[in-house]
Amino acid sequence: MAATLASTKDRHGQAADLLYAGFWRRMAADLVDNIMLLPILSALAPTRWPAHPTLVALAQAMAADPFRQFLGLIFSVAYSVVFWVKFLGTPGKLLLSCHLVDAHTLGPLSVGQSLLRNLGYLVSYATLGLGFLWIAWDPRKQGFHDKIAGSVVLHVPRRARRG
Repeated sequence: MAATLASTKDRHGQAADLLYAGFWRRMAADLVDNIMLLPILSALAPTRWPAHPTLVALAQAMAADPFRQFLGLIFSVAYSVVFWVKFLGTPGKLLLSCHLVDAHTLGPLSVGQSLLRNLGYLVSYATLGLGFLWIAWDPRKQGFHDKIAGSVVLHVPRRARRG
């Protein structure tokens, strides 16, 4: 379940050793992001979201106060898309030295990939969390949402970024 080291070529064709971020590091990053977003999302959409969202449960939560729920959903998606595209990760991922990149080019995700990755979260949840647990066993540490969007999360230790 730890990070996996692999060798591949970067976007310039140079050999690059990649350290994929493992399950626990990624879950800790998500926890940091959720703690940061909780006050904002609570103000936007105070209705309680289901612990394990399914399409039916999400529809029921949105029906309670659809406008505010919609605002919360739009904010969450915009938050992730902007941070993934501009900064290679949300604050939680960056704090834990993770970069979210295109699996093929190792460059930033496109807006389309970011939106597809957000949709991929529904698949990861809909499989009772298997899409997230898959990170622990996958050789490239990709969850279902990563595979759908063509993304990987790299662990880039701070000392490696200086060189």
